[in-house]
Amino acid sequence: MLLSISLILIMGMSMGWICQKCKLPSLLGMLASGIVLGPYVLNLLDDSILGISADLRKIALIIILTRAGLGLDVSGLKKIGRPAVLMCFVPASFELLGMILLAPKLMGLTVLEAAIMGAVLAAVSPAVVVPRMVRLMDEGYGTKEGIPQLILAGASVDDVYVIVLFSTFVGMMQGEGASVLKFINIPVSIFLGIVIGIVIGFLLAYFFEKVHVRDTSKVLIILSISFLLVVLEDELTTAITFSALIAVMFIGIGLQRKREAVAKRLSVKYGKLWVAAEVFLFVLVGATVNVGYLGRVGVRALIVIVGALAFRMFGVFVCLIGTSLKKKERLFAMMAYTPKATVQAAIGGIPLALGFACGDTVLTVAVLAIVLTAPIGAFAIDLTYKRLLSHR
Repeated sequence: MLLSISLILIMGMSMGWICQKCKLPSLLGMLASGIVLGPYVLNLLDDSILGISADLRKIALIIILTRAGLGLDVSGLKKIGRPAVLMCFVPASFELLGMILLAPKLMGLTVLEAAIMGAVLAAVSPAVVVPRMVRLMDEGYGTKEGIPQLILAGASVDDVYVIVLFSTFVGMMQGEGASVLKFINIPVSIFLGIVIGIVIGFLLAYFFEKVHVRDTSKVLIILSISFLLVVLEDELTTAITFSALIAVMFIGIGLQRKREAVAKRLSVKYGKLWVAAEVFLFVLVGATVNVGYLGRVGVRALIVIVGALAFRMFGVFVCLIGTSLKKKERLFAMMAYTPKATVQAAIGGIPLALGFACGDTVLTVAVLAIVLTAPIGAFAIDLTYKRLLSHR
């Protein structure tokens, strides 16, 4: 395992650095590293590390969501109101609908298989979006109109909404069936996650005020609580549950509301953690990709992805109807809400691991979506924000 960890870090970081020098997102280099190191090419990674890759991917997701919560400007978000709520689920729902309409005809999937693939693809990527929206807020672009805050908050909740849908569809595929209660559980689990996260954040703020511990120890405490929440959600067998990932993000928000200075310092610490987490996340995702299968479904998958993205962008447009945003600001929001990476990396391999017939297809389309939308979305944000957004 030590050799595998060494190869993942050295090759992943090196390829990421090369991509950055070529003005490409570093995650593309990491994905390529995983494909080369994985069992379908050189087969240099130990089975033991591939066996825990799902847990490692979940840890990476926890780190980026906590970092987002610690840096989210809630006061700016309140000014936006209705569009902020709509952005949490409308664009993802539109993209899911587009996938259900397109995938059965183009890829020969059943409607339920298309729904599973749509749920994997419908999430926007915190890995690509969060760092860029934080930079926009730091530089003061679009902050007066609340655009970075809108995209940042929407992207975080959007992910959880999609993951809950994914879990529901997977359960139906396994024969559990669908029920009204399962769909009622979506808003309930999000609400409970918000409440639990804020309460824990407030309690941690009080604890850190009364008990002096190093910032590194604070990070370890928050990570431990986050892991416990995720395990608790997995272990719950009740019809109504809570969203652990939403709770994780709102721990950061609650802490920020009570101890802003501490939250800023911890956000820097989480940023450093993300450097390693990101490498493991994308290299291990690349390692699961069957290159031969990618070649067989490439063109059809590309058409499905582009078509579903068109539905997603229209969903963003619908969310912004009635707002005071200018056309160019709406265009920016539509483009900035398209990158895929983190969630697709975290859950894209689950259908294959569960033995679903559509598993290879879902994973391949998920990776192709990352390769296509992560660089294009990153370029769209980086090259247009100074022209499309106003500066404070």
